[in-house]
Amino acid sequence: MQMAKDTEPIDPQERFLEFFKIFKIDSEKGQKEKYRAKLSQLVITGKTSITINFDELYSFDQNLAEQLLNKPEEYLEYASKAAYEQLRIEDEEYAGKIEKIIIRIAKLLGKEALRKIGSKNMGKLILVEGIVVRATPVRPMVLQAAYKCKRCGTMMKIEQTGQFLKAPAVCMGIDCGKEGPFDFVQEESTFIDSQDLRLQEKPEDLPPGQLPRVLAVKLVGDEIVDQARPGDHVSIVGIVRAHAPSLIGMGKLRTFILQLEANSVELLGKEPETSPPSPEEEEQIIELSRDPYVHKKIMGSIAPSIFGNEHLKEAVMYLLFGGVSRSLPDMTVRGEMNALIVGDPGTAKSQMLQYVSRIAPRGLYTSGRGTTAAGLTAAVVREKGGSMSLEAGALVLADKGIACIDEMDKMRPEDRVAIHEAMEQHTVSVAKGGIVATLNARTSVLAAANPSLGRYEPNRTVAENISLPVTILSRFDLIFVLRDVPNKETDNKMSEHILEIHRRGISPVEAQIDTELLRKYVSYAKSVYPALNSEALKRLKEFYLAMRNASETEGSPVAITTRQLESLVRCAEARARVALRKEVTAEDAEAAIAIMKKSLEQVGIDLSNFKVDIDIIMTGKPKSIRDRYHIVLSVLIDMEKQTGIVERDTFITELETNHKIPRNEIERMISQLLREGTIYEPREGCLKKT
Repeated sequence: MQMAKDTEPIDPQERFLEFFKIFKIDSEKGQKEKYRAKLSQLVITGKTSITINFDELYSFDQNLAEQLLNKPEEYLEYASKAAYEQLRIEDEEYAGKIEKIIIRIAKLLGKEALRKIGSKNMGKLILVEGIVVRATPVRPMVLQAAYKCKRCGTMMKIEQTGQFLKAPAVCMGIDCGKEGPFDFVQEESTFIDSQDLRLQEKPEDLPPGQLPRVLAVKLVGDEIVDQARPGDHVSIVGIVRAHAPSLIGMGKLRTFILQLEANSVELLGKEPETSPPSPEEEEQIIELSRDPYVHKKIMGSIAPSIFGNEHLKEAVMYLLFGGVSRSLPDMTVRGEMNALIVGDPGTAKSQMLQYVSRIAPRGLYTSGRGTTAAGLTAAVVREKGGSMSLEAGALVLADKGIACIDEMDKMRPEDRVAIHEAMEQHTVSVAKGGIVATLNARTSVLAAANPSLGRYEPNRTVAENISLPVTILSRFDLIFVLRDVPNKETDNKMSEHILEIHRRGISPVEAQIDTELLRKYVSYAKSVYPALNSEALKRLKEFYLAMRNASETEGSPVAITTRQLESLVRCAEARARVALRKEVTAEDAEAAIAIMKKSLEQVGIDLSNFKVDIDIIMTGKPKSIRDRYHIVLSVLIDMEKQTGIVERDTFITELETNHKIPRNEIERMISQLLREGTIYEPREGCLKKT
């Protein structure tokens, strides 16, 4: 259907009309005119725009498609007129109601790199991909301004282009012809919705050592505004414009600023809902879920290049799939899980986090020292006009995804506080600069931290080993300790594994499910909402009660709290989700209990009596130590009543002889109590309770 080689060139409008009339696609009922059907459906949807696939136009008429890229404004106008003409044939009545049809172009054949856009692209139609980092509110913009002359009352309508509102030069009244003054009449003017976006390069497109570039995008039209939110990956087709900024009293500058005037916006599949699997993939997913060893397969496909760490990979699998959130009238119960990895240097913590951020739908990776509270939650930014707007941070951008925070112990305490609310309530509240807002942050947190002494000391409690406050520790469902202990057999396998990677350049362990399918599998599984069956309920209840019963005798530590019970439910639901099951079975409950025991064994054991004591995570001190502190304070109070002020040496001797506490332990406790401000020294060598 190439353009006829006649002496007279074909009118582009006629050619577009022909395209709308006769372009057919194969459907189940035979061939069907695609664009005629689209135009006739406009009346039902009430829209005023239709989208043309560029590749279809290219196959219909190559020359017309090329001209559209080079002179988009002129040729989009031809296409708009042709579509309106065709609509009058399809539906005369609806055509009378609307003035014109907007043509949107999608799926250009090649995309332009954001950092390569320059003067050669000005006025051309291009496709660019990136991440939305900021979106302004939707604001009405004048298309046609109505002005009224104050002298004679004549109404004039002026088409508006550019950034500023233009008034008529002279009055059009027959007898007037004066240069104003004019009044702007809002009721008679026509408006359209507009929005500005800031588009940033995707991290994977960045050349090494470069900062990401940003491009301003202008969206105009009711159907394309508010499509993209901050954090979305988008592909935008638009015309490159340049405008000169002006200085007051100096005129316009010689250097222009590039801006993209968007024609169509398409969301790319980073958000789970936007990329449904194809029918073939869906078949593969369902086939996989029926495999009795599906859990083993998925665990084996999670970071296959990292050797061992099976229990950690199991936890990551539960984290990816997540439990079921429940919204009750008075509260919401989170379904997303949080996990913490504490480990010696060189135990592949960061590699695991990097992998999870790549595979999770909406995964983000950030590292401790370079992270601030505003960067994690939301920053308040001043706009050009002086108004304030919010810019989303990492936890908000990873909404319904996973935020991987490396080196969590290196973060400044005031920045770390920002995570508390997001981890339990799944919201981020901001009240600054006149903006009071609560944003959603339904994010799973996978964090990694190094032990405070460089290596994990097994004879110290977890709270002493990790320099993280207990307020954060208690919010993690699972905590794992990765210890680098020399072991002949493991070291032999590990060295073979690492050397093989360096020799062959590929992982010696083959992933059974490729990354793309695994990502689709995770997204697909999110639509399954498993519920506990009676067997699973019974198992979880028995375990919880058995752990609590161990704490019933006077003076024994608290083994487990309701927070751990909720974590167990989340793990069991996630395991059922992996197999796409609608119900949580006893087997899932058993697996959840096993992994919870593994986590508690590593971090929740009081080393003095080897009993599980959840207070180590909840308060930082096991019960045995708290009891000793209690003895120290009660002895101090008793002695104070007798002498008014207690001499340090007499106090230590009393505790050593009558209460059998070792001297070095007493010294340590006294210095700790002084640090906390529970006791103080009125003068040197004397103690008093605060």
